[in-house]
Amino acid sequence: MPVRLTVVGSINLDLVARTERLPRPGETVTGATFSQIPGGKGANQAVAAARLGAEVTLVGCVGNDEFAELALVELVAAGVDLSRLKRTDAAATGVALITVDAAGENEIVVALGANSELHPHDFELPENDAVLCQLEIPLETVEELSLVAPAEFIINAAPARGPVPAADLTIVNRYELEELNHRDGAIAVTHGAEGAVLLEDGKEIARAAPPTVEAIDGTAAGDAFTACLVVSLLEGRDREEALRRACIAGALAASKLGAQTSLPTAQEVDALL
Repeated sequence: MPVRLTVVGSINLDLVARTERLPRPGETVTGATFSQIPGGKGANQAVAAARLGAEVTLVGCVGNDEFAELALVELVAAGVDLSRLKRTDAAATGVALITVDAAGENEIVVALGANSELHPHDFELPENDAVLCQLEIPLETVEELSLVAPAEFIINAAPARGPVPAADLTIVNRYELEELNHRDGAIAVTHGAEGAVLLEDGKEIARAAPPTVEAIDGTAAGDAFTACLVVSLLEGRDREEALRRACIAGALAASKLGAQTSLPTAQEVDALL
């Protein structure tokens, strides 16, 4: 039976400009190509988990505007349960402004919009589901989730801001780790092309490296990593294998353009495993 996962998080429409190089402060760079791609950390991780074989419910908030339907396309295609989605007139659907250069490096500015309207008492969680969330929704909502999650509570503490509540598993990159200060429990730390490590009470218990790929766009690589690690652990895989699979998923996402359009399936991950 597939594992069940509820993702509580942001839903955005990514407005992506792909250019030869990123502009310096105050500089204008021309010759870019433009695309609109569904995004948001919550939505990305929900789509990724569904493609990896989980039964996924997404709790999030969008505006009553044309961007909302564009932002939900890949979620619908992936079979994510959107029955607990909130719609609001108080704000527009979230938007991320993303610039990607020829080497796959990116700069991202997020206007949270309707994501800021997802409050603790706006929804009920499905019974018995593990819960995964990020920090592109109000911190009061994240804190509430840590208290009421019916099963495992996992947090991808990104983007870095605090305070971050306790969790069964915390997932961060090397920079976000600095914001946690001292933290007990399980922490997965990503190091880009160098791979990732899993810590338990500050001690390394597993390490994995990603396969070599041509980096095209790293926009959703962290979301692919997070979803694959969580799904793999919920499936009962040992921690080292779960970490290896997560590194592969992140590398595969970085080898394609876009956020949700780049997220791999379980078959693609296992082919490289």
